[in-house]
Amino acid sequence: MQTLTVQAIPENLAQVTAFVDLFLEALDCPMKTQLQIDLCVEEVFVNIAHYAYGDATGDAEVRLCETDNRVELTFIDSGMPYDPLARKDPDITLAAQDRQIGGLGIFLVKKNMDTVTYCYEDGKNILTMTKQL
Repeated sequence: MQTLTVQAIPENLAQVTAFVDLFLEALDCPMKTQLQIDLCVEEVFVNIAHYAYGDATGDAEVRLCETDNRVELTFIDSGMPYDPLARKDPDITLAAQDRQIGGLGIFLVKKNMDTVTYCYEDGKNILTMTKQL
C-alpha cells in the first residue's frame, strides 16, 4: 500500500493526481482507465478540499493498493461526517436548467468506478473506490 497525506486544499490536487498517476503507470494501467480514475480522484479530492472542514483546513489521506489487477483508492479525512453516496442520483434526463444543483460529480464517480463505498469510523470519513485495470 502507498499513502500520501496532504493538506486538503484545491492547490494540492496536482500533487494527489501525480501520486495516483505514478502508481497507475507502474501497473501499466490503460490510458482510458487512468483518465476515468483521474476524473474520480479530482471529484473526491476537490469535494474534500471545499467542504470537509468548513472554514478550517485539515488533511486528506490517499491510500492506493493493487490486488488481482484491481486498484483500490481510499480517501480519508477528519472533516464533518458526510456520506456522498446517500444522496439520490441526479435525473440526467432533465435539461440542465431543470436539475437540482449538486450531485453530478459523485454520480460520475459511481459510473466510472466499479465499486464505491463510504463509512464513518473513529471520527473519519472513509471513501473507497475500486477499478479493474
